[in-house]
Amino acid sequence: MRYCIKGGEIVDPAGGFVGVGDLLIEDGKVIGVGSELPVENCQIADASGKMVFPGLIDLHTHLREPGREDEETIASGSKAAVKGGFTGIACMANTDPVIDNAPLIEFIKKQAQLADFAKVYPVGAVTKGLKGQELAEMGAMAAAGAVAFSDDGKAITNTAVFREALEYSTQFGLPILLHEEDPNLAGDGVMHEGYWSTVLGLPGTPSIAEEVMIARDILLAEYTGAKVHFSHLSTAGGVRLLREAKQRGLKVSTEVTPHHFTLSDELIQSYNPVYRVSPPLRSASDLIALREGLQDDTIDAIATDHAPHSFEEKHREFSLAPTGMIGLETALAVAWTELVLKGVLTKERLIMKLSVKPAEILGISGGSLKNGDLADVVIFDPNREWTVTKEDLVSKSKNSPFINMKLMGKVEQVWVNGILKYAIDK
Repeated sequence: MRYCIKGGEIVDPAGGFVGVGDLLIEDGKVIGVGSELPVENCQIADASGKMVFPGLIDLHTHLREPGREDEETIASGSKAAVKGGFTGIACMANTDPVIDNAPLIEFIKKQAQLADFAKVYPVGAVTKGLKGQELAEMGAMAAAGAVAFSDDGKAITNTAVFREALEYSTQFGLPILLHEEDPNLAGDGVMHEGYWSTVLGLPGTPSIAEEVMIARDILLAEYTGAKVHFSHLSTAGGVRLLREAKQRGLKVSTEVTPHHFTLSDELIQSYNPVYRVSPPLRSASDLIALREGLQDDTIDAIATDHAPHSFEEKHREFSLAPTGMIGLETALAVAWTELVLKGVLTKERLIMKLSVKPAEILGISGGSLKNGDLADVVIFDPNREWTVTKEDLVSKSKNSPFINMKLMGKVEQVWVNGILKYAIDK
């Protein structure tokens, strides 16, 4: 099928074309971008008054398959991804069984191919069983198609093991994605340690639990020369440490989630377990620091940390509820509403952080609409207001903190490899 996406505002910071124009797609690739392109034998997608940009790439998705298909599957999660504008997602290894070997990497790829929605990029575990003691089969997983390694959900506290992992990862040129939290400092904390944990009488996790691990791993990244990516940054101190590391020219990158730059620990006054997440929602001052980190490019990317949970498990006493929120279907609209419309980022820089930079960090194709690029394309209506509802979410789990919130900006159509995978019901 040959498509012409006509008359939209093309936002393609890596591709070069700026302004209102047309985009031609054929055989899965972009074959033309410019003003008033010939449209013979094309199926027309009218993008007048809309934005057109490269498909988003999520660095941090939990798909729960294998093991907890009641919460999410590769099919349901990748379907939710395209609905939110994500044409590629990196899925974490903390499944049951853990994705710590090549056959499970192949399983993820096969299930994604069968689902046929977003591209799914497997992330292999750093250590066997996420136990932090013995390296997983990193070489075999890399050969099978892993794009990165991570023990996400658990910090690798054994420094010698982590150093070995970093040195080994340099052989493949793949990044290690880090969940930074010292479990001894975190203790039994269920929210951010600060004013609101004291008022509410809940045990808190201090910012220093995250920052101590970040400081250690910056030093190890410098020593080994490995590519290190810091996942779901949440504290002002972490922003400061990463800013200093980048000023020294280290090969480090980091991401922030929409919930961490939008929501603060004050919301936990409601004791609503939807707000329990790891790392926890931090203070208002941390939230400000995260937005400043986005502005000065200390923070490279925005990632969802999409973490589905069943209704029965999530709706328990706050301290007993599992950590995590879903985010694939709301991330773009939350970022547009909270960052672009409030002047924190331009639309071009938002696309950099949701598409261009994630592709660079993972070393995959994407983030550009130049001639010859794969046609992963989004049409987005920046002026459409909508209210998030449970009924509208296609993820199998509904644990979103943004339900009932009004947002601006809605994904209208999404192409993956030149094939239309999502179109909004008008």
